[in-house]
Amino acid sequence: MRVNALIAGFVGASSLLAQEAPAFPKAAYFRTHFTTPDARVELQPPVRFEDFRVNGALELSLRSYLELVLANNTDIAIQRLNLEAPRNAIMRAFGVFDPTFTSSFNAQRQKAASTSVLQGATLLSSLSQRLNTGYQQTLDSGTQFNVNLNGTKDSSNDTFRTFNPALAATMQFGFTQPLLRNRGASIARLPIMVARSQLRRSEYDLRDQLMRLIAAAETAYWDVVDARENLKVQQDYLKLSDVSLKRSQRELELGAISPLEIYRPQQQYANAEIAVSRLQFQLAQREDALRRQMGADLHPEIRKLPIVLTETVSPMFDARPFEQEALVESALATRPDLRAQLQTLDVDELQIKQATNNLRPDLSLAGNYSAQGRGGTFYERSNVFGQSQLVRVVPGGIGDAMDQLFGFTLPTYAFTLTLRLPLRDRARNADLADALVRKKIDSLRARNLEQQIRLDVLNAINQVEAAKAGVQLARVALDFAQKQVEAEQKRYDLGVTIMYFVLQAQTELAQAQSELVRNSISYRRNLLTLLRVTGQLLDERGVIVQ
Repeated sequence: MRVNALIAGFVGASSLLAQEAPAFPKAAYFRTHFTTPDARVELQPPVRFEDFRVNGALELSLRSYLELVLANNTDIAIQRLNLEAPRNAIMRAFGVFDPTFTSSFNAQRQKAASTSVLQGATLLSSLSQRLNTGYQQTLDSGTQFNVNLNGTKDSSNDTFRTFNPALAATMQFGFTQPLLRNRGASIARLPIMVARSQLRRSEYDLRDQLMRLIAAAETAYWDVVDARENLKVQQDYLKLSDVSLKRSQRELELGAISPLEIYRPQQQYANAEIAVSRLQFQLAQREDALRRQMGADLHPEIRKLPIVLTETVSPMFDARPFEQEALVESALATRPDLRAQLQTLDVDELQIKQATNNLRPDLSLAGNYSAQGRGGTFYERSNVFGQSQLVRVVPGGIGDAMDQLFGFTLPTYAFTLTLRLPLRDRARNADLADALVRKKIDSLRARNLEQQIRLDVLNAINQVEAAKAGVQLARVALDFAQKQVEAEQKRYDLGVTIMYFVLQAQTELAQAQSELVRNSISYRRNLLTLLRVTGQLLDERGVIVQ
Protein backbone atom coordinates (compact mmCIF):
# COMPACT_ATOMS: atom_id res chain seq x y z
CA MET A 1 0.00 0.00 0.00
CA ARG A 2 1.36 3.32 -1.05
CA VAL A 3 -0.09 6.80 -0.66
CA ASN A 4 0.75 9.06 -3.56
CA ALA A 5 0.95 12.33 -1.66
CA LEU A 6 3.23 15.32 -1.86
CA ILE A 7 4.28 17.52 1.02
CA ALA A 8 5.56 20.75 -0.53
CA GLY A 9 8.68 22.11 1.07
CA PHE A 10 11.92 23.87 0.25
CA VAL A 11 12.77 23.72 -3.45
CA GLY A 12 15.79 25.25 -5.15
CA ALA A 13 19.11 26.65 -4.07
CA SER A 14 19.13 28.58 -0.85
CA SER A 15 21.13 31.38 -2.40
CA LEU A 16 18.15 32.32 -4.56
CA LEU A 17 16.22 33.30 -1.47
CA ALA A 18 18.16 36.54 -1.26
CA GLN A 19 16.58 37.63 -4.53
CA GLU A 20 13.07 37.44 -3.11
CA ALA A 21 13.43 40.90 -1.56
CA PRO A 22 12.69 43.41 -4.37
CA ALA A 23 15.34 45.99 -5.23
CA PHE A 24 14.85 49.71 -5.81
CA PRO A 25 13.36 51.09 -8.06
CA LYS A 26 11.22 48.12 -9.14
CA ALA A 27 7.47 48.37 -8.68
CA ALA A 28 7.55 45.47 -6.26
CA TYR A 29 9.90 47.48 -4.03
CA PHE A 30 7.29 50.20 -3.54
CA ARG A 31 4.51 47.67 -3.02
CA THR A 32 6.58 45.94 -0.36
CA HIS A 33 7.88 49.00 1.48
CA PHE A 34 4.94 51.40 1.25
CA THR A 35 1.90 49.16 1.68
CA THR A 36 0.65 47.37 4.76
CA PRO A 37 0.44 43.62 4.18
CA ASP A 38 -2.88 41.90 4.69
CA ALA A 39 -2.39 40.03 7.97
CA ARG A 40 -5.73 38.26 7.86
CA VAL A 41 -5.51 34.49 8.05
CA GLU A 42 -8.09 32.61 6.02
CA LEU A 43 -8.21 28.97 7.05
CA GLN A 44 -9.36 26.72 4.25
CA PRO A 45 -12.07 24.10 4.87
CA PRO A 46 -11.15 20.40 4.72
CA VAL A 47 -11.00 18.94 1.24
CA ARG A 48 -11.52 15.69 -0.72
CA PHE A 49 -14.11 14.11 1.56
CA GLU A 50 -16.65 13.90 -1.26
CA ASP A 51 -14.25 11.58 -3.11
CA PHE A 52 -14.78 8.93 -0.42
CA ARG A 53 -18.45 9.46 0.35
CA VAL A 54 -20.36 6.28 -0.49
CA ASN A 55 -24.01 5.68 0.39
CA GLY A 56 -24.08 8.37 3.04
CA ALA A 57 -20.88 7.21 4.79
CA LEU A 58 -17.14 7.76 4.59
CA GLU A 59 -15.66 4.60 3.13
CA LEU A 60 -11.94 4.66 3.83
CA SER A 61 -9.11 2.32 3.09
CA LEU A 62 -5.83 2.99 4.87
CA ARG A 63 -4.51 4.66 1.73
CA SER A 64 -7.48 7.01 1.27
CA TYR A 65 -7.49 7.81 4.98
CA LEU A 66 -3.81 8.83 4.91
CA GLU A 67 -4.46 11.00 1.86
CA LEU A 68 -7.09 12.88 3.86
CA VAL A 69 -4.71 13.16 6.80
CA LEU A 70 -1.98 14.68 4.61
CA ALA A 71 -4.46 17.10 3.07
CA ASN A 72 -6.28 18.25 6.20
CA ASN A 73 -4.33 17.44 9.37
CA THR A 74 -3.70 20.66 11.30
CA ASP A 75 -0.52 19.41 12.99
CA ILE A 76 1.02 18.57 9.61
CA ALA A 77 0.13 22.04 8.32
CA ILE A 78 1.84 23.60 11.34
CA GLN A 79 4.99 21.54 10.79
CA ARG A 80 5.14 22.64 7.15
CA LEU A 81 4.91 26.30 8.15
CA ASN A 82 7.72 25.86 10.68
CA LEU A 83 10.13 25.76 7.71
CA GLU A 84 9.40 29.37 6.84
CA ALA A 85 11.43 30.85 9.71
CA PRO A 86 14.74 29.11 8.75
CA ARG A 87 14.13 30.06 5.11
CA ASN A 88 13.72 33.69 6.13
CA ALA A 89 16.89 33.39 8.21
CA ILE A 90 18.85 32.75 4.99
CA MET A 91 17.49 35.90 3.40
CA ARG A 92 18.24 37.80 6.62
CA ALA A 93 21.85 36.55 6.53
CA PHE A 94 22.26 37.97 3.02
CA GLY A 95 21.20 41.35 4.38
CA VAL A 96 24.75 42.31 5.38
CA PHE A 97 25.59 42.58 1.68
CA ASP A 98 22.64 44.80 0.81
CA PRO A 99 23.67 48.28 -0.47
CA THR A 100 22.45 51.46 1.22
CA PHE A 101 21.83 54.87 -0.30
CA THR A 102 21.67 57.96 1.92
CA SER A 103 20.83 61.55 1.05
CA SER A 104 20.38 64.71 3.07
CA PHE A 105 19.76 68.39 2.33
CA ASN A 106 20.35 71.24 4.75
CA ALA A 107 19.62 74.96 4.33
CA GLN A 108 20.61 77.58 6.90
CA ARG A 109 20.19 81.37 6.81
CA GLN A 110 22.01 83.45 9.41
CA LYS A 111 22.21 87.15 10.28
CA ALA A 112 24.84 88.39 12.67
CA ALA A 113 26.43 91.71 13.66
CA SER A 114 30.00 92.00 12.42
CA THR A 115 32.85 92.34 14.88
CA SER A 116 35.61 93.14 12.42
CA VAL A 117 36.09 95.42 9.42
CA LEU A 118 37.37 92.37 7.55
CA GLN A 119 33.94 90.78 7.67
CA GLY A 120 32.88 92.98 4.78
CA ALA A 121 29.51 94.20 6.10
CA THR A 122 28.05 95.84 9.19
CA LEU A 123 25.27 93.24 9.41
CA LEU A 124 26.35 89.93 7.94
CA SER A 125 23.65 87.93 6.18
CA SER A 126 24.52 84.50 4.84
CA LEU A 127 22.72 81.54 3.30
CA SER A 128 24.27 78.07 3.36
CA GLN A 129 22.81 75.08 1.47
CA ARG A 130 24.30 71.59 1.57
CA LEU A 131 23.37 68.40 -0.31
CA ASN A 132 25.02 65.12 0.74
CA THR A 133 24.53 61.76 -0.99
CA GLY A 134 26.22 58.46 -0.26
CA TYR A 135 26.29 54.82 -1.29
CA GLN A 136 27.86 52.05 0.76
CA GLN A 137 28.02 48.28 0.52
CA THR A 138 29.84 45.26 1.93
CA LEU A 139 31.27 42.77 -0.57
CA ASP A 140 31.60 39.00 -0.19
CA SER A 141 35.30 39.42 0.53
CA GLY A 142 34.51 41.51 3.60
CA THR A 143 35.53 44.73 1.88
CA GLN A 144 33.42 47.75 2.74
CA PHE A 145 33.34 50.56 0.23
CA ASN A 146 31.50 53.84 0.00
CA VAL A 147 30.97 56.59 -2.56
CA ASN A 148 29.90 60.07 -1.48
CA LEU A 149 28.96 63.05 -3.62
CA ASN A 150 28.47 66.35 -1.75
CA GLY A 151 27.61 69.82 -2.94
CA THR A 152 27.46 73.18 -1.12
CA LYS A 153 26.25 76.65 -2.00
CA ASP A 154 27.21 79.62 0.20
CA SER A 155 26.10 83.22 -0.44
CA SER A 156 26.63 86.30 1.71
CA ASN A 157 26.63 90.12 1.68
CA ASP A 158 30.31 90.05 2.63
CA THR A 159 32.01 92.44 0.21
CA PHE A 160 35.35 90.67 0.57
CA ARG A 161 34.05 87.35 -0.80
CA THR A 162 35.70 86.39 -4.06
CA PHE A 163 32.94 83.94 -5.06
CA ASN A 164 29.40 84.90 -4.22
CA PRO A 165 27.56 82.61 -4.32
CA ALA A 166 30.35 80.08 -3.83
CA LEU A 167 29.65 76.62 -5.21
CA ALA A 168 31.69 73.56 -4.22
CA ALA A 169 31.43 69.87 -5.13
CA THR A 170 33.25 66.97 -3.52
CA MET A 171 33.35 63.31 -4.53
CA GLN A 172 34.91 60.66 -2.27
CA PHE A 173 35.76 57.00 -2.78
CA GLY A 174 36.66 55.01 0.30
CA PHE A 175 37.18 51.38 1.29
CA THR A 176 38.09 49.33 4.33
CA GLN A 177 39.69 45.91 3.84
CA PRO A 178 40.17 43.53 6.81
CA LEU A 179 43.56 41.88 6.60
CA LEU A 180 43.35 39.35 9.45
CA ARG A 181 40.02 39.21 11.30
CA ASN A 182 36.92 39.00 9.06
CA ARG A 183 39.05 38.55 5.96
CA GLY A 184 37.76 36.61 2.97
CA ALA A 185 34.48 35.41 1.55
CA SER A 186 34.48 32.26 3.69
CA ILE A 187 34.29 34.38 6.85
CA ALA A 188 31.91 37.00 5.51
CA ARG A 189 29.47 34.31 4.39
CA LEU A 190 29.56 32.32 7.62
CA PRO A 191 26.10 33.54 8.77
CA ILE A 192 24.66 32.44 5.42
CA MET A 193 26.23 29.00 5.68
CA VAL A 194 24.96 28.64 9.25
CA ALA A 195 21.45 29.61 8.14
CA ARG A 196 21.55 27.11 5.28
CA SER A 197 22.75 24.37 7.59
CA GLN A 198 19.99 25.17 10.08
CA LEU A 199 17.45 25.01 7.25
CA ARG A 200 18.66 21.52 6.34
CA ARG A 201 18.32 20.51 9.97
CA SER A 202 14.78 21.91 9.98
CA GLU A 203 13.99 19.86 6.87
CA TYR A 204 15.17 16.70 8.65
CA ASP A 205 13.11 17.69 11.68
CA LEU A 206 10.10 18.10 9.40
CA ARG A 207 10.55 14.57 8.05
CA ASP A 208 10.89 13.22 11.57
CA GLN A 209 7.75 15.02 12.75
CA LEU A 210 5.85 13.88 9.65
CA MET A 211 6.78 10.28 10.36
CA ARG A 212 5.57 10.60 13.94
CA LEU A 213 2.34 12.32 12.93
CA ILE A 214 1.59 9.78 10.20
CA ALA A 215 2.37 6.94 12.61
CA ALA A 216 -0.01 8.47 15.15
CA ALA A 217 -2.69 8.88 12.47
CA GLU A 218 -2.30 5.28 11.29
CA THR A 219 -2.41 4.08 14.88
CA ALA A 220 -5.74 5.89 15.27
CA TYR A 221 -7.00 3.99 12.20
CA TRP A 222 -6.07 0.62 13.69
CA ASP A 223 -7.56 1.68 17.04
CA VAL A 224 -10.93 2.07 15.31
CA VAL A 225 -10.51 -1.30 13.56
CA ASP A 226 -9.63 -2.84 16.93
CA ALA A 227 -12.73 -1.40 18.61
CA ARG A 228 -14.91 -2.39 15.64
CA GLU A 229 -13.75 -6.01 15.59
CA ASN A 230 -14.01 -6.36 19.35
CA LEU A 231 -17.53 -4.99 19.17
CA LYS A 232 -18.39 -7.61 16.54
CA VAL A 233 -16.99 -10.34 18.76
CA GLN A 234 -19.04 -9.17 21.72
CA GLN A 235 -22.17 -8.82 19.58
CA ASP A 236 -21.75 -12.41 18.39
CA TYR A 237 -21.19 -13.45 21.98
CA LEU A 238 -24.36 -11.61 22.95
CA LYS A 239 -26.31 -13.50 20.28
CA LEU A 240 -24.98 -16.83 21.56
CA SER A 241 -25.84 -15.82 25.10
CA ASP A 242 -29.32 -14.82 23.98
CA VAL A 243 -29.87 -18.18 22.27
CA SER A 244 -28.63 -20.04 25.35
CA LEU A 245 -30.81 -17.95 27.66
CA LYS A 246 -33.93 -18.50 25.60
CA ARG A 247 -33.25 -22.22 25.46
CA SER A 248 -32.73 -22.36 29.20
CA GLN A 249 -35.94 -20.39 29.78
CA ARG A 250 -37.83 -22.84 27.55
CA GLU A 251 -36.33 -25.79 29.39
CA LEU A 252 -37.28 -24.17 32.70
CA GLU A 253 -40.85 -23.76 31.52
CA LEU A 254 -40.92 -27.44 30.55
CA GLY A 255 -39.43 -28.45 33.88
CA ALA A 256 -36.31 -29.92 32.32
CA ILE A 257 -33.97 -27.88 34.54
CA SER A 258 -33.99 -26.54 38.05
CA PRO A 259 -34.84 -22.83 38.63
CA LEU A 260 -31.36 -22.47 40.14
CA GLU A 261 -29.76 -23.17 36.76
CA ILE A 262 -31.34 -20.16 35.03
CA TYR A 263 -29.14 -17.61 36.82
CA ARG A 264 -25.97 -18.55 34.96
CA PRO A 265 -27.41 -17.90 31.45
CA GLN A 266 -29.02 -14.69 32.70
CA GLN A 267 -25.72 -13.46 34.16
CA GLN A 268 -23.81 -14.28 30.98
CA TYR A 269 -26.37 -12.41 28.87
CA ALA A 270 -26.23 -9.37 31.17
CA ASN A 271 -22.42 -9.33 31.10
CA ALA A 272 -22.48 -9.55 27.30
CA GLU A 273 -24.88 -6.62 27.10
CA ILE A 274 -22.62 -4.53 29.33
CA ALA A 275 -19.56 -5.40 27.21
CA VAL A 276 -21.38 -4.45 23.98
CA SER A 277 -22.49 -1.13 25.46
CA ARG A 278 -18.97 -0.34 26.70
CA LEU A 279 -17.39 -1.19 23.34
CA GLN A 280 -19.96 0.92 21.47
CA PHE A 281 -18.92 3.98 23.47
CA GLN A 282 -15.25 3.09 22.99
CA LEU A 283 -15.75 2.79 19.23
CA ALA A 284 -17.49 6.20 19.12
CA GLN A 285 -14.62 7.77 21.07
CA ARG A 286 -11.99 6.34 18.75
CA GLU A 287 -13.94 7.39 15.67
CA ASP A 288 -13.98 10.96 17.00
CA ALA A 289 -10.18 10.79 17.35
CA LEU A 290 -10.00 9.47 13.78
CA ARG A 291 -12.13 12.36 12.51
CA ARG A 292 -9.76 14.84 14.12
CA GLN A 293 -6.74 13.24 12.44
CA MET A 294 -8.19 13.75 8.96
CA GLY A 295 -9.95 17.06 9.68
CA ALA A 296 -13.50 15.68 9.39
CA ASP A 297 -14.40 17.36 12.68
CA LEU A 298 -13.98 20.78 10.99
CA HIS A 299 -16.98 20.27 8.69
CA PRO A 300 -20.47 20.30 10.28
CA GLU A 301 -21.85 17.85 7.72
CA ILE A 302 -18.86 15.54 7.27
CA ARG A 303 -18.38 14.97 10.99
CA LYS A 304 -21.87 13.48 11.23
CA LEU A 305 -21.22 10.82 8.58
CA PRO A 306 -20.59 7.28 9.77
CA ILE A 307 -17.15 5.87 9.06
CA VAL A 308 -16.61 2.58 7.26
CA LEU A 309 -13.03 1.28 7.35
CA THR A 310 -12.32 -1.28 4.66
CA GLU A 311 -9.05 -2.73 5.98
CA THR A 312 -9.32 -6.23 7.38
CA VAL A 313 -7.87 -7.11 10.74
CA SER A 314 -6.22 -10.34 9.57
CA PRO A 315 -2.62 -9.54 8.56
CA MET A 316 -0.56 -11.08 5.78
CA PHE A 317 2.75 -12.46 6.99
CA ASP A 318 6.11 -12.52 5.28
CA ALA A 319 7.70 -15.84 6.17
CA ARG A 320 11.22 -14.53 5.65
CA PRO A 321 13.05 -13.52 8.83
CA PHE A 322 14.21 -9.95 9.32
CA GLU A 323 17.84 -9.13 8.61
CA GLN A 324 18.57 -7.24 11.79
CA GLU A 325 21.92 -5.68 10.87
CA ALA A 326 20.64 -4.61 7.44
CA LEU A 327 17.67 -2.88 9.03
CA VAL A 328 19.91 -1.20 11.62
CA GLU A 329 22.23 0.09 8.90
CA SER A 330 19.25 1.33 6.90
CA ALA A 331 17.94 3.15 9.96
CA LEU A 332 21.32 4.76 10.63
CA ALA A 333 21.43 5.97 7.03
CA THR A 334 17.87 7.27 6.73
CA ARG A 335 16.56 8.27 10.17
CA PRO A 336 15.89 12.03 9.89
CA ASP A 337 16.45 12.69 13.60
CA LEU A 338 19.98 11.28 13.34
CA ARG A 339 20.66 13.27 10.17
CA ALA A 340 19.41 16.39 11.93
CA GLN A 341 21.81 15.72 14.81
CA LEU A 342 24.70 15.20 12.38
CA GLN A 343 23.73 18.46 10.67
CA THR A 344 24.18 20.17 14.03
CA LEU A 345 27.85 19.17 13.89
CA ASP A 346 28.15 21.17 10.67
CA VAL A 347 26.77 24.21 12.49
CA ASP A 348 29.27 23.59 15.29
CA GLU A 349 32.13 23.56 12.78
CA LEU A 350 31.03 26.91 11.39
CA GLN A 351 30.74 28.39 14.88
CA ILE A 352 34.24 27.15 15.73
CA LYS A 353 35.48 28.85 12.58
CA GLN A 354 33.74 32.06 13.61
CA ALA A 355 35.19 31.90 17.13
CA THR A 356 38.68 31.29 15.71
CA ASN A 357 38.27 34.29 13.42
CA ASN A 358 37.29 36.50 16.37
CA LEU A 359 40.55 35.61 18.15
CA ARG A 360 42.70 37.09 15.39
CA PRO A 361 44.09 40.65 15.67
CA ASP A 362 41.96 43.26 13.98
CA LEU A 363 44.22 44.62 11.23
CA SER A 364 42.54 46.63 8.49
CA LEU A 365 43.59 48.82 5.59
CA ALA A 366 41.48 51.85 4.71
CA GLY A 367 41.85 54.02 1.66
CA ASN A 368 40.23 57.26 0.60
CA TYR A 369 40.33 59.30 -2.55
CA SER A 370 38.49 62.57 -3.01
CA ALA A 371 38.24 65.20 -5.71
CA GLN A 372 36.97 68.75 -5.36
CA GLY A 373 35.52 71.39 -7.60
CA ARG A 374 34.83 75.08 -7.14
CA GLY A 375 32.48 77.40 -8.97
CA GLY A 376 30.24 80.42 -8.68
CA THR A 377 30.18 84.10 -9.67
CA PHE A 378 33.71 85.54 -9.38
CA TYR A 379 34.14 89.11 -8.11
CA GLU A 380 37.58 90.62 -8.80
CA ARG A 381 38.38 93.69 -6.65
CA SER A 382 41.39 96.03 -6.45
CA ASN A 383 42.85 97.50 -3.28
CA VAL A 384 40.83 95.23 -1.07
CA PHE A 385 42.14 96.81 2.16
CA GLY A 386 41.81 100.39 0.96
CA GLN A 387 39.28 101.95 -1.33
CA SER A 388 38.10 98.67 -2.77
CA GLN A 389 36.80 98.80 -6.29
CA LEU A 390 35.10 96.11 -8.32
CA VAL A 391 37.25 95.41 -11.34
CA ARG A 392 35.13 92.78 -13.09
CA VAL A 393 32.52 90.11 -12.56
CA VAL A 394 33.03 86.69 -14.12
CA PRO A 395 29.79 84.72 -14.29
CA GLY A 396 30.00 81.11 -13.15
CA GLY A 397 27.92 78.29 -11.78
CA ILE A 398 27.77 74.65 -10.83
CA GLY A 399 29.17 73.64 -14.20
CA ASP A 400 32.57 75.08 -13.27
CA ALA A 401 32.61 73.09 -10.03
CA MET A 402 31.65 69.87 -11.82
CA ASP A 403 34.31 70.39 -14.50
CA GLN A 404 37.00 70.66 -11.85
CA LEU A 405 35.49 67.76 -9.91
CA PHE A 406 35.48 65.25 -12.75
CA GLY A 407 38.71 66.64 -14.13
CA PHE A 408 40.33 65.39 -10.89
CA THR A 409 42.53 68.48 -10.75
CA LEU A 410 42.24 68.80 -6.97
CA PRO A 411 42.67 65.26 -5.63
CA THR A 412 43.26 64.10 -2.08
CA TYR A 413 44.70 60.67 -1.21
CA ALA A 414 44.71 58.99 2.15
CA PHE A 415 45.62 55.51 3.42
CA THR A 416 45.22 54.24 6.97
CA LEU A 417 46.53 51.02 8.51
CA THR A 418 44.81 50.20 11.80
CA LEU A 419 45.79 47.46 14.24
CA ARG A 420 43.75 46.47 17.24
CA LEU A 421 45.69 43.86 19.18
CA PRO A 422 44.11 42.54 22.39
CA LEU A 423 46.98 41.73 24.71
CA ARG A 424 44.70 39.29 26.50
CA ASP A 425 41.28 38.25 25.27
CA ARG A 426 39.65 35.94 27.78
CA ALA A 427 36.12 36.51 26.45
CA ARG A 428 36.94 35.36 22.91
CA ASN A 429 38.97 32.43 24.24
CA ALA A 430 35.96 31.38 26.31
CA ASP A 431 33.76 31.62 23.21
CA LEU A 432 36.10 29.30 21.32
CA ALA A 433 36.21 26.87 24.25
CA ASP A 434 32.39 26.83 24.39
CA ALA A 435 32.20 26.13 20.65
CA LEU A 436 34.61 23.18 20.99
CA VAL A 437 32.65 21.80 23.94
CA ARG A 438 29.36 22.12 22.05
CA LYS A 439 30.75 20.10 19.17
CA LYS A 440 31.94 17.37 21.52
CA ILE A 441 28.57 17.26 23.28
CA ASP A 442 26.74 17.10 19.94
CA SER A 443 29.09 14.30 18.79
CA LEU A 444 28.27 12.32 21.92
CA ARG A 445 24.57 13.00 21.40
CA ALA A 446 24.89 11.65 17.86
CA ARG A 447 26.57 8.51 19.20
CA ASN A 448 23.89 8.16 21.88
CA LEU A 449 21.20 8.50 19.23
CA GLU A 450 22.89 5.86 17.09
CA GLN A 451 22.87 3.48 20.05
CA GLN A 452 19.22 4.26 20.73
CA ILE A 453 18.32 3.71 17.08
CA ARG A 454 19.98 0.31 17.12
CA LEU A 455 18.10 -0.63 20.28
CA ASP A 456 14.81 0.70 18.87
CA VAL A 457 15.18 -1.32 15.68
CA LEU A 458 16.06 -4.53 17.51
CA ASN A 459 13.19 -4.07 19.95
CA ALA A 460 10.77 -3.33 17.10
CA ILE A 461 11.89 -6.48 15.24
CA ASN A 462 11.39 -8.59 18.36
CA GLN A 463 7.97 -7.07 18.95
CA VAL A 464 6.91 -7.78 15.36
CA GLU A 465 8.11 -11.38 15.62
CA ALA A 466 6.38 -11.79 18.97
CA ALA A 467 3.14 -10.35 17.58
CA LYS A 468 3.41 -12.65 14.55
CA ALA A 469 3.78 -15.67 16.82
CA GLY A 470 0.91 -14.37 18.96
CA VAL A 471 -1.38 -14.22 15.91
CA GLN A 472 -0.51 -17.75 14.88
CA LEU A 473 -1.09 -19.09 18.40
CA ALA A 474 -4.34 -17.13 18.71
CA ARG A 475 -5.59 -18.69 15.47
CA VAL A 476 -4.87 -22.16 16.85
CA ALA A 477 -6.57 -21.30 20.14
CA LEU A 478 -9.62 -19.95 18.27
CA ASP A 479 -9.89 -23.16 16.25
CA PHE A 480 -9.85 -25.24 19.45
CA ALA A 481 -12.35 -22.91 21.13
CA GLN A 482 -14.78 -23.28 18.20
CA LYS A 483 -14.43 -27.06 18.31
CA GLN A 484 -14.95 -27.01 22.08
CA VAL A 485 -18.21 -25.05 21.70
CA GLU A 486 -19.47 -27.50 19.10
CA ALA A 487 -18.49 -30.45 21.26
CA GLU A 488 -20.11 -29.07 24.41
CA GLN A 489 -23.27 -28.22 22.50
CA LYS A 490 -23.53 -31.78 21.14
CA ARG A 491 -22.89 -33.24 24.58
CA TYR A 492 -25.57 -30.98 26.02
CA ASP A 493 -27.98 -32.01 23.30
CA LEU A 494 -27.26 -35.64 24.19
CA GLY A 495 -27.82 -34.87 27.85
CA VAL A 496 -24.37 -35.88 29.06
CA THR A 497 -23.38 -32.41 30.31
CA ILE A 498 -24.97 -29.31 31.82
CA MET A 499 -25.51 -25.79 30.49
CA TYR A 500 -22.68 -24.45 32.65
CA PHE A 501 -20.04 -26.09 30.43
CA VAL A 502 -21.72 -24.85 27.24
CA LEU A 503 -21.73 -21.30 28.55
CA GLN A 504 -18.13 -21.61 29.66
CA ALA A 505 -17.12 -22.82 26.19
CA GLN A 506 -18.96 -19.88 24.61
CA THR A 507 -17.13 -17.47 26.92
CA GLU A 508 -13.80 -19.04 26.03
CA LEU A 509 -14.66 -18.75 22.34
CA ALA A 510 -15.36 -15.02 22.71
CA GLN A 511 -12.11 -14.61 24.60
CA ALA A 512 -10.20 -16.48 21.87
CA GLN A 513 -11.76 -14.27 19.20
CA SER A 514 -10.85 -11.11 21.15
CA GLU A 515 -7.33 -12.42 21.67
CA LEU A 516 -6.91 -12.96 17.91
CA VAL A 517 -8.12 -9.41 17.27
CA ARG A 518 -5.76 -8.03 19.91
CA ASN A 519 -2.73 -9.89 18.51
CA SER A 520 -3.59 -8.95 14.91
CA ILE A 521 -3.88 -5.26 15.75
CA SER A 522 -0.71 -5.53 17.85
CA TYR A 523 1.10 -6.94 14.81
CA ARG A 524 -0.12 -4.02 12.68
CA ARG A 525 1.02 -1.49 15.26
CA ASN A 526 4.40 -3.13 15.82
CA LEU A 527 5.02 -3.30 12.07
CA LEU A 528 4.17 0.40 11.89
CA THR A 529 6.64 1.09 14.70
CA LEU A 530 9.32 -0.88 12.84
CA LEU A 531 8.78 1.23 9.72
CA ARG A 532 9.07 4.40 11.78
CA VAL A 533 12.22 3.47 13.72
CA THR A 534 13.95 2.34 10.52
CA GLY A 535 13.04 5.61 8.80
CA GLN A 536 11.12 3.85 6.00
CA LEU A 537 7.59 4.94 6.89
CA LEU A 538 7.33 7.89 4.49
CA ASP A 539 8.70 5.87 1.59
CA GLU A 540 6.46 2.90 2.35
CA ARG A 541 3.41 5.14 2.47
CA GLY A 542 4.41 7.04 -0.67
CA VAL A 543 4.84 10.42 1.03
CA ILE A 544 7.30 12.64 -0.86
CA VAL A 545 8.83 15.60 0.97
CA GLN A 546 10.41 18.25 -1.26
